[in-house]
Amino acid sequence: MHTICSFSLHNDLIIGNYTLSAHYVQFSVLLGIAFVVYAAARLIVVPLLERITKKTNTRIDDSFATHKVFKRAAHLLPAIILSCGLSSVFTEHTPAFMLISKAVSLYYVLIITALINSFLDISLDIYNIRNNNNKVGLTVIIQALKVIVVIISIIVAISVLASKSPAYFITGLGAFTAILMLIFKDAILGLVAGIQLSAMDLVRKGDWIEIPKHDADGAVVDINLTTVWMRNWDMTYTTIPAYELVSSSFKNWRGMTESGGRRIKRSILFNMNCIRFLLPDDIARLRKIKILRPYIDRTLLEIEQFNSSEFSNDDMTHFVNGQRLTNIGTFRAYCLAYLSNHAGIRQDMTKMVRQLAPTELGVPLEIYAFTSDIAWVAHESVQSDIFDHLLAIVPEFNLVVYQK
Repeated sequence: MHTICSFSLHNDLIIGNYTLSAHYVQFSVLLGIAFVVYAAARLIVVPLLERITKKTNTRIDDSFATHKVFKRAAHLLPAIILSCGLSSVFTEHTPAFMLISKAVSLYYVLIITALINSFLDISLDIYNIRNNNNKVGLTVIIQALKVIVVIISIIVAISVLASKSPAYFITGLGAFTAILMLIFKDAILGLVAGIQLSAMDLVRKGDWIEIPKHDADGAVVDINLTTVWMRNWDMTYTTIPAYELVSSSFKNWRGMTESGGRRIKRSILFNMNCIRFLLPDDIARLRKIKILRPYIDRTLLEIEQFNSSEFSNDDMTHFVNGQRLTNIGTFRAYCLAYLSNHAGIRQDMTKMVRQLAPTELGVPLEIYAFTSDIAWVAHESVQSDIFDHLLAIVPEFNLVVYQK
C-alpha cells in the first residue's frame, strides 16, 4: 500500500515514506495557516466592519452586514491561500494535487454563488430604500436572477468534477428541456408570470386587489417567484399562483389610492307617486335653505323668461304648460350643492347627482362623488354622514323614500 501511494503521488518508487509524509506535513501547515487567517478575519475584521457600517448615517451599507457579505467574503481568504500554496506542496497533475484543487475550486464556486446572492439582496434593499416601495417591486426579478446564478453554479461545479468545459454541459441541456418543462411546469409559469407582473407593474406590494375566482379581497403582503401572498380584510391569508394573475382577471385598487379620492356611488330610491311640481308655498319654504337659494333664484328666472316668451297667461294656468320646478329636481340640486360645500368631498374630482331609470322599486337618485380621505373607516364615516343628512331632509321636499 505504501509503495502504491508513493508512486501515485510522485510517480517515483524510489521516493520513500519520508517524502510522502513531508508533503502532507507541508499541506497541514498550509491548511493551518489558511484556518488561522480565516479565524482572524472572522473574529476580528468582520465584526469591526459590521460595527463601522452600523455607525454610519446611511442605511444602504447596513445591508452588507444584514446579508452577511463580510462573513461570506472571509471564506475567500483560505481558498486563496490554498490555491496559491498548493503548487508548492504537491507536484501538478498528481492525484493529490488534482483532488485538492478540485475541492478548492468547488469551494470557490460555493462562496462566489453566496456572494452574488448577497449582492442581489443588497441591490433589492437599495432599490426599496430609494423608491420607498412605491414603484415596481424587483423581488421577482431578483429571485429569477438567483435561480439563474444557482443553475450556472451547478453547471460550473459539475464541469469542475468532470474536468470538462462548462460549454459541454450547456449544449447538452437541450435534450432535457422537454423533461424540465414537464416537471417544473408550475415553477416556470410562475417565473414568467412573476416577471410579467413586475415588468408591467400590474401588482405591487401593498396594493389592494380583488380576485373573485379565489374569493380573495385584501392587500398584497409579498410577491415572490411563484406566488402572490395577500392578507384579506377578515385577516385571513390567501396565496395565489402568480400565473393566475396573468391568465385571469382581477381588480387592483391602486389607482384609487394614488388619486387620493375614494368613490361614493350609492342611490336613494323614491316612491314614484310622491313626485310632483312645487307650489309657490313650497318654493318660498325651500328658498329659505341657504345653499339652495342660488339655484332656486337662477332657475326661476330662467323659467320665467322661457314661459313668458312661449306661453300666454291663460296657458300657464295649467301645470302641463311651461317649465316648472319639481320636488325631486330641486332635491337633486340640493344634494349637489350639499356635496359642493362638504369638507370631506374632493371638489376637483367628478361630482354629480343623477336620476337613473325607474324600476319596480321606484326612481333611483344616485350620488356620485369622491371622498378626500381614502382610508376605509374615514371614507365610510363621510359617506354615512352624507346619507344620514340627505335621508333626514327628504321630507322637506315632500318626497317619500321607497321602502318595501
